[in-house]
Order: sequence, then C-alpha cells, then structure tokens
Amino acid sequence: MAEIKNSFEEDNPENDFSGYYALKIDPSQVHKSKMEHKHAIFILGQEIAVIMRSNDRLTPNRVADRMGELAQRTEKEIDYLS
Repeated sequence: MAEIKNSFEEDNPENDFSGYYALKIDPSQVHKSKMEHKHAIFILGQEIAVIMRSNDRLTPNRVADRMGELAQRTEKEIDYLS
C-alpha cells in the first residue's frame, strides 16, 4: 500500500494522505505495535480509495467507507489497550 501511496504522490503531489502522515508511522518502524500498524493500513487504504474514487468513478464508494469503519474500530482498540 505504501508503494501505491508513493505512486499516487508522484503522479499528483496534491493527493491527500494527511491522515496517514498524522499517525507518524511507516512500515519500517518495528517499534510500533501491530495494532498501530493495522490502524495505519486502514487509514492509508481509506485515503487511497478516496483518491481512486475521485479519479475513477468506477471505484465502489463502499471501499473508502469500509476502510474508514475499520480504521475507527482499530483506533478504539488502541485506546482500549493504552
């Protein structure tokens, strides 16, 4: 997913990955918990789906919505474990 993000940023620097960057986590950070990485994946997936939806009307709207739901669920799990 990080490679897809990088490709989208190369194609258009205006693509918004602010939610992902706000987490300050990337795949190489082994000191982060599995749950934090899982949450980052859902946030990144949601942002990729939103960009795809805006560029290609054939992308199902439900993909971005579902990734958002999963991101919220993992955020609650992180809060619970903290």
